[in-house]
Amino acid sequence: MAHPQRRSTLTRRQLLKDTSRLTATTLLASAGLSAVHAGGDETIQVALVGCGGRGSGAAQNALSVQRGPMKLVAMADVFEHRLKQSYDALSTTVADRLDVPEERQFIGFDAYQQAMDCLRPGDVVIFATPPAFRWVHFTYAIEKGLHVFMEKPVTVDGPTSRRMLELAERAQAKNLKVGVGLMSRHSRAMQELAQRVRDGQLGEIITQRGYRMQGPIVFFRSLPKPADKSELLFQIERFHSFLWASGGAYNDFFIHIIDHLCWMKGEWPVKAHALGGRHYRESEEGVLYVDQNLDTYSVEYTYSDGTKLFFGGRNMEGCDTKFSSAMHGTKGAAIVAKSGDYGMPSSIHYRHDFSRASTEWSSEIPEGQENPYQNEWEDLVEAIRDDLPYNEVKRGVEASLVCNLGRMAAHTGREITFEEMLACEHEFAPGLDTLTEASDAPLQPDAEGRYPVPQPGLVTDREY
Repeated sequence: MAHPQRRSTLTRRQLLKDTSRLTATTLLASAGLSAVHAGGDETIQVALVGCGGRGSGAAQNALSVQRGPMKLVAMADVFEHRLKQSYDALSTTVADRLDVPEERQFIGFDAYQQAMDCLRPGDVVIFATPPAFRWVHFTYAIEKGLHVFMEKPVTVDGPTSRRMLELAERAQAKNLKVGVGLMSRHSRAMQELAQRVRDGQLGEIITQRGYRMQGPIVFFRSLPKPADKSELLFQIERFHSFLWASGGAYNDFFIHIIDHLCWMKGEWPVKAHALGGRHYRESEEGVLYVDQNLDTYSVEYTYSDGTKLFFGGRNMEGCDTKFSSAMHGTKGAAIVAKSGDYGMPSSIHYRHDFSRASTEWSSEIPEGQENPYQNEWEDLVEAIRDDLPYNEVKRGVEASLVCNLGRMAAHTGREITFEEMLACEHEFAPGLDTLTEASDAPLQPDAEGRYPVPQPGLVTDREY
């Protein structure tokens, strides 16, 4: 996971390999533009910025596309152990497409720049860092003339959303192809369901329901910072716990369900109001959890025609789990995701009980197209190879905004509109393009190590 810094402050490890790194960068850059940029079939080089599990998965998908060849030539992260783990994992699956010697393994707050400097215009960079840094990295990629795959979410607040919308236009003006990791939209089952909805098979959609109810996964909760770790690195490492870094659990965990339901409806909600609560906030040892997340969220989104999308999210042990989505129309009902973010089959029913007997259609996927994570890479590389229009940033920003407004409605106790969220001036972490290892963390704890949390009804013009 790499993080931004305009000035170069190299670690001791980087200084020791400085000469070899510069030589490698020069050799790669001097190769010039490959024929792929004119629709040829030369190798597309890839850089991975952010080497956690999702970044490693995206890199493997990139290197496995049918319309290769693809080659990973640079990796970047702020945590050396994560880069090493990612490199070792990729070495066991795609070793023949992995060309990342030590001099192109970059660690530090300017590592994202160094990795992109290894690419030629028209190559591809993967962004899989916490979303707070998306606009910083995207800005540099546009300057370098690189195609981009960025993971979701892509924004966490109003100011960064407006910034990313501007960057999307700049990328499109330069004919750069940009994919966003909302992979449900690349599910062939959901694509057919969406078309059937457009064709009127469900009638008018009147209600949608989405759920992600589970335990406290990954970095949803955090205990107080260990004394031997910097505040900044602690918050970056446990980014799900902090709104500035990730948009919190609401954005990172719930976005797929919310996004694909809005896709089925064919529009974004205009407003939301919500409930939420923090419940069991102590560990078994009696230590207080210090993250900013609510344990439960219940959000009612309203579309322009007055119809509703109801979303329920929960991260608590011992409760029933539910992870699916559905919708109801004037002619029947549909299961969108049977389980998970895209679990098949999608289906249409003439009754609202979703019984097997009432099934009118159930998705069947062509062999080799079952995995939407792979499909989104096949679609992006096809656009690069054939020079097709391809820019998913605007809808990625809008999906993130819909999550932001639902989260803000819960955190403030107010009804929030889409336009209010986009115009909101509270930027959680200004100045991330100048962040260094010596910088203060964007969020500061109190004397007892606790961070500010939402106070619905008390703090209503911002989330904390």
